[in-house]
Amino acid sequence: MSHLDYTPDLDPDSISSDVIGFNGILVSTQIPVRADGSLELGDITAQSECTLQALKVALERAGSTMDRVMHLTIYLTDMADRAAFNEVYKRFFAKPWPVRAAVGVAALAVEGMRVEVTAMAAQG
Repeated sequence: MSHLDYTPDLDPDSISSDVIGFNGILVSTQIPVRADGSLELGDITAQSECTLQALKVALERAGSTMDRVMHLTIYLTDMADRAAFNEVYKRFFAKPWPVRAAVGVAALAVEGMRVEVTAMAAQG
């Protein structure tokens, strides 16, 4: 069917998977989900922490780490949240910073959700 290998999302309702290929990993959209699977819909700091922790877990499950992230796309429903997101981001990443883009969007999949991220990382 495809020359790519997939790591299925553990969420049975998910319509995307993590893709492993090109000696790298494309991580499906990560949202502010707590370790127990519930959504964090509090302030942007809490949502950012849960989202980046979910990214960390997805990367490790696929055989990578946060320090191997090459590119990150950040979706924010309010670009005024960018500074608060960046404060959390600095706790999860270090120099050299990944290439990234922050995109303002009108809404995300769940009402009250303020942030989502996707990432590309090297394996290993």
